[in-house]
Amino acid sequence: MPGLLHAERTYHDPLHGAIALDGSDPTEALLIRLIDTPAFQRLRRVRQLGPASLTFHGAESSRFTHSIGVMAIARRAFDRLAKPYPQLQPYRAVVLCAALLHDIGHGPFSHTGEEVFGSNHEHWTGRILQESPPIREALDALDPTLLEQMLQVYVKKHPIPLVWQLVSSQLDCDRLDYLMRDSYFTGASYGRIDLDRILMAMRYDPVTQQLVVARKGVTAVEHYLIVRYFMYAQVYNHPKNIAACWVLQQAFVRARELLQQGMLEVDDTVKAWLSGDCAQLPLQQYLAADDGVFTYHLQRWQTSDDPLLADLCRRFLDRDLPKALDITHLAQEERQTLLQAVQQRLTPTYATYYAGLQVSLSRGYTLYQRGIKCQTSRGLQELSALSPLVQTLTTPYERAWLIYPRSIEPTLLTLLKTP
Repeated sequence: MPGLLHAERTYHDPLHGAIALDGSDPTEALLIRLIDTPAFQRLRRVRQLGPASLTFHGAESSRFTHSIGVMAIARRAFDRLAKPYPQLQPYRAVVLCAALLHDIGHGPFSHTGEEVFGSNHEHWTGRILQESPPIREALDALDPTLLEQMLQVYVKKHPIPLVWQLVSSQLDCDRLDYLMRDSYFTGASYGRIDLDRILMAMRYDPVTQQLVVARKGVTAVEHYLIVRYFMYAQVYNHPKNIAACWVLQQAFVRARELLQQGMLEVDDTVKAWLSGDCAQLPLQQYLAADDGVFTYHLQRWQTSDDPLLADLCRRFLDRDLPKALDITHLAQEERQTLLQAVQQRLTPTYATYYAGLQVSLSRGYTLYQRGIKCQTSRGLQELSALSPLVQTLTTPYERAWLIYPRSIEPTLLTLLKTP
């Protein structure tokens, strides 16, 4: 039996191939132990892209698969950087564990769920690491300071900038994996990045102790940033995805109203999530929630005595979604006027559930936490100062959407033509 403690664990990933963890390596043995905790296994039941599979039918990968992928990329990047700089070696466990557990706080429907329930996965990542005994004990067993260092990584305050930059920055392992993974599973061919070239271009600057990029790698990083721009424009902020998220949100708005009136049947988990502040939930109540728990309730509520809740749930589950019209070109007052005109053509009691305004934002490239620095003959320079292409990506791109029922589309066309 003792030999089993040092067994190798392999995860076969569609993007990264065989991700093997060596149980004889203390850090990798810890990764295996963390992956096996109930809190991490729960991520198998949380979809990476929330309801996006209603738009891109292949988008059904989980936060579990993404987290394993981020850890795999972080290991490749860190081990390559630490080879010529052995002084980095003591931080290997911090980087790999922080990469693996960075999304452990995600709740049902991922980012969409944060909008629906008012939760925050970063807040919950911190709570889970500190309050979940299996995770806390595993981390403390390797190094009593490991947890505190990981928390420093998540708030970008670790004394060695490279350590947190590999996990959360403008060029981090999280973004590298989700762009590759989301592109692969949505079928968005323009989302492919050159991971090998980017990892080969990464450098450690021993003076500033930060992550930098070799000058010869600028083209690969430019491409990565363009890919990110297109993924936000064409996948994350796709109009059908905006509409699906709207219906899901309205279903839970109505469910919350009925629960407050004592007119809704729910289990203890959903009751807790709909009744109070999600940030204050007991740990077990938070971890008990996943996509399956809430989807089961949506299925039950299709037969609710409340016709509004029943219809909203049916529409989401059957993908009978409203339309989303891009009205970015309209001034704020014009948007409100158009929305009011649409709502006036709906049953007054239900108007706000079936028509509304949504705003999507693509942040573009920013100097967020130091931006991306490049090595040049004149020292370190900011990427946007070297690349006219990146300069064009620094402006945030906001789009406004009118959500409306398909049934009033002819009327809407008339309204839009009316001066």
